[in-house]
Amino acid sequence: MTVTHFSGGKVDAVLNYFLSDNHVSSDVKDTLKIFLVKLTENLRCTGKRSRERSLEEASQILQKIPKEVLHSLQSAALHQLVQLLLALQFEAVTTSSVCRKLDQMVQVLVEINQSVVFEEVQQCLHKLLHQEQVFSLQDLQIACMFLEDSAVGREVLKEECTTLLSKVADLIPVVMSNETARNELLCYQTVKVCLQVFQLLPGQVAPLVLSKDSVNTSVRDIVEFLMNIILGEISSRDTRLLAGTAVAMVITTMTDIQGAQSAGWSLLKVTKREPWRLTVGEIQVDCLPRGQDGVDRLAISRGLLTCCTNNVLVSRHGCQGTCLLLDGLFPLISGLCEEKLDCHYYVFQVFTIWLKRVKEGLSEIWEVTGAPLNSNLQRQLTQIIWSNAESPLDGIADIARSAFCLFMEIYENDCQHFGNTEKRLYDELLHRISQLPWESKAKYSPLSAILPYAGTNKVLEQYPALPSDILKCLSTNHLSPSASDVYKCLLQEQKRELVNASREAPPTEQDLANQWAQRWQPKLLHALTSEVTLLQNNATSHLLPSTLRTFPGAFNTLLSAMDATAPGHLLAWACVMSAQRAITGRSVWDANCGDALKTLHLALSCLDDAVRLAALNLLCCSPKTKEAPSQVEYSALRDFIPLNLNSESSPFRQHLQAALRKFLVRIRDSCMANIKGHKRKIGLSEEEEAELKQGIGFVDWLAQLSLVYLTPDSSYQRKKTALLLFSAVLETCTDTWSPDRKKGQPPAMMSTLINWANERGKWDFFSKSKMLVLIGCLEDSTNEIRELSAELLLRFFTPSLTDDVTAVLLGQAERLLQSPRVQEAQMGALMFKLLVQKADRVFEQGEKQSIRLIRFLLNKLEHHFSTARSDMLQAARSTPIHGIVSALQRGLMEVPGVLVESINHNVAVDLVCLLEKITLLLLGVLYGDQDTEEKEVPPSFCDMGNAISSLIGQHGAGLDEDGEENVLLSEEHSLILTCCWVSLKEIGIFLGYLVEKIQSLPWRLTVEELKRTSKVFKDIILKCRHWGAVEGCCIGFTKFCRTLLSSSDLEVREIPATILQQGLTILQSPRSTSVTRRAAGLPMLILGVLAAEDSSKSRPLLSQTINTLLDIARAPLPQDWDQTLDLPQVCAGHILQALVKGSSLGVAIFQHTPAVTILSLTLMSSPCWAMRNAALQLYSSLCTRMLGQQPAGEHGTTHSGMSSPSFFNLYPALQPFLREALESAAKDLHDSRILLHPSLYPVLTLLAKLQPGAEEQTCALSEFLPPLFLLAASPVYGVRVMSSRALVAMIPPSQYLATVLQLVEKLPESPDVPCCHNRIHGQLLQIEAVLTRALKTNMYVSQKADRSSLSEVVERFESKRWLASSRQRCPPVRLAYVEVVRLLRGHCSDVFLTHLSSELLQEIYRTPNILEVGCASFHQSAVNFLCEDPEWACQVWKNLTNGSTVVRLSLVRWATEGRGWRGSILQEVMVRSLQANLKEALLDQNVEYRRSFLTALVEVMTPDGESPGSSHPSPTGFGETSLQACVEVLFSDLETNQGGPEFISTALCALSVLLSQSTDLGLLQRWCKLLERCRSPEAPEAIRTACAQSLCLCAVSVMDRSLTDSPIFKELCIRLISTGVYLLQDEDQQVRAKAAIFASLLSSSCQHDGPRRCFYMQVNQALRSLLDLLLDEFWDAAGALEALVCHLPDCDLNVILQEVKGTQCRSLYERDEANVFAEPSVMSECLLPYLLRLAKRYPESSALARDLEHWAGNNVATVRENLTICLKFQLGDDVLNPDWLSLLTEPRFHGALSGLFARATVLLQLLKECDTLRPLLDPLILSADLQSIYGRFIPNGAVFSQAFDVLKTD
Repeated sequence: MTVTHFSGGKVDAVLNYFLSDNHVSSDVKDTLKIFLVKLTENLRCTGKRSRERSLEEASQILQKIPKEVLHSLQSAALHQLVQLLLALQFEAVTTSSVCRKLDQMVQVLVEINQSVVFEEVQQCLHKLLHQEQVFSLQDLQIACMFLEDSAVGREVLKEECTTLLSKVADLIPVVMSNETARNELLCYQTVKVCLQVFQLLPGQVAPLVLSKDSVNTSVRDIVEFLMNIILGEISSRDTRLLAGTAVAMVITTMTDIQGAQSAGWSLLKVTKREPWRLTVGEIQVDCLPRGQDGVDRLAISRGLLTCCTNNVLVSRHGCQGTCLLLDGLFPLISGLCEEKLDCHYYVFQVFTIWLKRVKEGLSEIWEVTGAPLNSNLQRQLTQIIWSNAESPLDGIADIARSAFCLFMEIYENDCQHFGNTEKRLYDELLHRISQLPWESKAKYSPLSAILPYAGTNKVLEQYPALPSDILKCLSTNHLSPSASDVYKCLLQEQKRELVNASREAPPTEQDLANQWAQRWQPKLLHALTSEVTLLQNNATSHLLPSTLRTFPGAFNTLLSAMDATAPGHLLAWACVMSAQRAITGRSVWDANCGDALKTLHLALSCLDDAVRLAALNLLCCSPKTKEAPSQVEYSALRDFIPLNLNSESSPFRQHLQAALRKFLVRIRDSCMANIKGHKRKIGLSEEEEAELKQGIGFVDWLAQLSLVYLTPDSSYQRKKTALLLFSAVLETCTDTWSPDRKKGQPPAMMSTLINWANERGKWDFFSKSKMLVLIGCLEDSTNEIRELSAELLLRFFTPSLTDDVTAVLLGQAERLLQSPRVQEAQMGALMFKLLVQKADRVFEQGEKQSIRLIRFLLNKLEHHFSTARSDMLQAARSTPIHGIVSALQRGLMEVPGVLVESINHNVAVDLVCLLEKITLLLLGVLYGDQDTEEKEVPPSFCDMGNAISSLIGQHGAGLDEDGEENVLLSEEHSLILTCCWVSLKEIGIFLGYLVEKIQSLPWRLTVEELKRTSKVFKDIILKCRHWGAVEGCCIGFTKFCRTLLSSSDLEVREIPATILQQGLTILQSPRSTSVTRRAAGLPMLILGVLAAEDSSKSRPLLSQTINTLLDIARAPLPQDWDQTLDLPQVCAGHILQALVKGSSLGVAIFQHTPAVTILSLTLMSSPCWAMRNAALQLYSSLCTRMLGQQPAGEHGTTHSGMSSPSFFNLYPALQPFLREALESAAKDLHDSRILLHPSLYPVLTLLAKLQPGAEEQTCALSEFLPPLFLLAASPVYGVRVMSSRALVAMIPPSQYLATVLQLVEKLPESPDVPCCHNRIHGQLLQIEAVLTRALKTNMYVSQKADRSSLSEVVERFESKRWLASSRQRCPPVRLAYVEVVRLLRGHCSDVFLTHLSSELLQEIYRTPNILEVGCASFHQSAVNFLCEDPEWACQVWKNLTNGSTVVRLSLVRWATEGRGWRGSILQEVMVRSLQANLKEALLDQNVEYRRSFLTALVEVMTPDGESPGSSHPSPTGFGETSLQACVEVLFSDLETNQGGPEFISTALCALSVLLSQSTDLGLLQRWCKLLERCRSPEAPEAIRTACAQSLCLCAVSVMDRSLTDSPIFKELCIRLISTGVYLLQDEDQQVRAKAAIFASLLSSSCQHDGPRRCFYMQVNQALRSLLDLLLDEFWDAAGALEALVCHLPDCDLNVILQEVKGTQCRSLYERDEANVFAEPSVMSECLLPYLLRLAKRYPESSALARDLEHWAGNNVATVRENLTICLKFQLGDDVLNPDWLSLLTEPRFHGALSGLFARATVLLQLLKECDTLRPLLDPLILSADLQSIYGRFIPNGAVFSQAFDVLKTD
């Protein structure tokens, strides 16, 4: 059919009809004209959102036109209008939402004149249905559109249903003619039309189905066609599932229930393997099965369940009391669930649909069966759901939860109907749930489903550990949603029970909250105040909202239990307040909120990011977006935001942006509400006016603040935060429409608010100055800053750039593209993308500038290739290829429409050819030979090095002065290598995207051209050794293959399969050399093809490839195999590993994992090392893939979250194989044959990662126990350890203690009994492993029998005490025994523990006569055991010197690892012992012992930090010679840098502790000098951290004493403060945090409020605190001025200007600054107010006056000279200077400028204060110069903070 397409002429015709109609008023004509404009605008829009928006506006306009006016229109005008709407629908047949919006307009016209609309639609459909040609894809889409989205169309098609079906039947032979057509969209669309006809026109289809007339065979042909599809004649899974729904829909058209039911039973014959006949009404179709992939059964069952009514599914079938739902579909679905198909997600989804249908038809089922659901069915349902609850497949676990809820609802209704009050299933399930470990995900979904029916009391009675387990789950990522659901259900059920239990008046909310608090408040408080970030976050996000919603009174209960000074409570307070505000919607800032405001300010200035974010969220967020911010919120945010812009935490920055975006929305919406109210009233009230000004002023301030900190010398963190905030401002406070966004679009009246702000000089977001700031960010060194800046320029700023900016930007981009540095080339590519996009609407001489730019790049690429061909070294240095390729990729691929306009077929072919030539040239450079066609093996790194050295040698480089070869990689070598590798990577990426775009155009590349392109990919992947280049190229290669596989051309689709076959052929071909480890690029080549396969189809290439690889890997090694050459078997193993690891293959790889696992374990016995290595790597990847997501967080272990029964249920083929592997090893061990079993340890490792399962299922794995028990005697230590861990997963939870007792009984009673040490050791390890799990589950607490069993275990184990005594000669056995006792310590008798401790105490001081293996580990364990008891620990510490090196090292390590000794008598003993042995330790030759000793000394002598008043334990007799000698030794080591960074850092902290109470000025000055050396950015991180820690340990007490001491002490304090200021600018976050703690301790000690917990300030707050202290206490001391000005950056602009104008450096890398976190401009801004305060105090101190005068005299000349330079800058008002843009992107320029302005401002203040300084410089001239420079720089992109606003005025 020739569709009437939309054209502009139709619009003109309709418009002319309206304009010529005299009955229509001019207003209505204008409205109709706007309506037509909106209609046509929808076609010009490229985004779906934009099209829907324009159509929505058009629909609203049409509906506003009075009906009587539309009635008065001429019939011809209505005809034209309907035709226009139908033409638009034809253009949008693939977008259902657009068609529906157009149909809404058609419906408006139907109300006006139904006959006209019906006539037009009828004509369209008549042309469609009565054409001679068979339907095309577009015809089918039009038919679908009329059926689905057109009410009138459906009415017309009711009359033409038979014709439509005939046309579809005529199309079937075409669709099924070849494989290409069968798997194309045409086939899918045909099935879709059939489904819609059966669904929407059942009345017309039913007679055809039931008719015995053989004339009309259309329906029979269609049903046969659908069945062929279902049975596998096509490979598309989506089409087959849709066909199943269509066939089932045919049944629903039948009005005869028995006939429909018979048809349903007939469909279930799909399970047969032989031919069968389908009968539907009078239609009979012969069906021929084509394979058993499960999709056929899935499609039929899915279709029947979704389409058939309960009458069909649940009606009695025959006289046996059976029904289709239970007896027909359930066996089919349960069988599918047991099979592990690649479509298992859909299978389980169908199972859930089956449960829904059972629930809906339960009453009919009871009538049919007359009995409750039988126990066998219940057991099957439970098993199916449970086995899928732990599935690693995405989405399965969520479906399992809904399935369990449905099952519980069905069971509850069934019990109620038949009066079953016992409900044993609940008890069975709860018992099973309680036995599972907390890590099992299958534990929680069933629990949520059971709770509403079993009740909270019963659940917590059978599962008392549930509250604790919920908190454990919240400390992991993957279990927190499930645990949160359980908690929510528990609360809801508890409240329901409490309300129902109240017989009298209903309980108040506070009464309910008190009941909640008894059970849950301690747990919730623990979670909210936890130091575990994940637990705290999840409790805040999930538990807290559920609590406050269910029990509102819990808010007061929680607040009353909090103490803001306690650890974690400040964060909890902010979280509770935020949650309460979000739930109630009420502001928390009322008149009586003084304490709350104090707590808020504390939280906003806290060192902890989480606390500050929670407080920020409390300020910004409100459920009412129109709630105007209060003065408290505005003021707090103005203080908070500037101090939090340089946070190093990315989540902090994201949360900051999100919170402020919500705050900005509140400002915007509240301001707009005021403006809307203003329109309804005479004017704004004073309060509304003030509210508007405050809101608009805040937005303007935030935008300006953001831009100020985008200078190049700001840190990455600050720039990223500033860009995020500026982005938030532009997204919320501009009227820019974003077509790709569903939410976040500007409100309708946004322009009104913007105009109101503009009239008052605010919200000038898009000035040239701001644009230049963002353009400067395009040259940032980080990709994130560049991309975000470019996005803001593209989205929000003007569509085109001015000519001067375009010219400068083009020159800058061209320069950057010629840089050898990859980073700079990426900058240039991004600039070109910006230029192309901004120039897309600009025409020059009739041609788009964007096209000219692309042509410019193509010419550049030719030029760069030509240069590389003639001189590769010169090309790598000055004209590298990768930048141009990247620019082309970004310009052509990322800018919409440019490719179509600038590239035709000839240009595309030339471009591909050019890229091919470049690829061959670059590979030739790496090979050292341009003839690379016949070379299949990539050059080794040695070969590449020789080739490049030869190339360099041709140009006279590569040799040193003596003519000898350089050992190190030369600059030239690096240039060529980088140019080759990066260019190859960029070519691969570009080609993939290019082919993808081109093949969607009307013209396409031919098969030969595509084959040529594929060769480029193969060459890069197979012949380039660099992993980054190969991996990057594979991104484009996968896109290339996906494009080809989706083509309608069979030859094109065959290209990826050919590449795959060629790859497998290369794999099997004999090699004459070794490729490289992991088979080089071959795995990536194969993975790229397989990843491109359509995931909705059966993936034949994947199955074929894996089978081939398995066959290759299994093949026996040749007898003469060479270890130095690659074996096909080895490469096959590496390729399999790549496929298993590749996330792109998703779940498709799961069905192959058992076979691959068996292969990998088998190959571990290969005689070839390379084969074993490949097998081990493959096995490791398999374990990660099979076990799914691992637990993470505080409670995360080495175990997986999957239970052993679930694992073997998912992979049943592995169970016999793994068991046989264990049995074989155990048998050899039992027969005393020492044979190697290479796969044994990997098997045990896999089993050890599993969790124990439920009782019944784990019992089925009992066959694993005998070999595991036998492996306890293995001579291999690792096997004994791993077998003990694997044993746990195979024991039912109820058998833990019985198993432990059994193992204990097997231990020998005395040393006289003959025994094997290996066996005893293995048994003890197994006892420890099982006992650990048993104690974790808390089973022994819940039942008396378990407690009795535990007592028996303890008693029997105590009787084996000889195993820890000296009579046992094996230290590992003694160690294992002690470790078990540590587990049971709380249950052992005092007498036993005393005897054991006495023996261990003697043991650790015993000197062995001979070397005893494991003795050191045993002594370490013994020390830890003894130290767990304070009395025994004191004895050990008192004898510190008597122990061996191992004992002493274990003791001091124990001191640093534990904190239980703090505040006890033991701490005093430890302090005395450490001080007494300090000198001996310092002289010890063991460096590790010295460091650990000093660490322990610092730990025990350091206060706990609870309050600043808590002093250090004073060193006993500090004046004694021994301690003074220790201090001197430490000074000597530190001053001479002895011992390395770790020792130096520890020694520095130890020295600080010893000096904390010293008054020796000489020692303190030496110590301060050490700190000044250690604070340097060049110092190692550990030393800088120790420097900050030393300030906390010693400087606070020193400064606290010196505030009233001599001037010399004050000078020392100034030096310490300056050191703190330096460290607060350190690049390491930990250093800054410790320096902030120092400032906090110092601030707290200066307040003299008595002992209290110190509050730790945020870093920038701490910086201000130190500077305030400096000016408040030490302003007149010598060195105070220098302590400030030393932090100002240099202001010598001459040097910077010369370096910027100099030749560009062509080196590959540039050296980073020592401190990349330092921010000169920000520091100048911070220091300026303090310098001005100091200058104002000039008259108050003669010493200060001398310092200031001296400083002024030294700086006047420098300031004057550099201001003169600034005045000479040529800054045009309209034309951008290229040199100026270069300066704007130079970080040193901004730092120097800020330093210059800071000095000039202070100098100006001094000139005003002091008459004697005025001869140096006239203050009026200085002020005028500053204002002139400031006024010229600001409009040209040099922005300054508000601290420099003083320059604006006199």
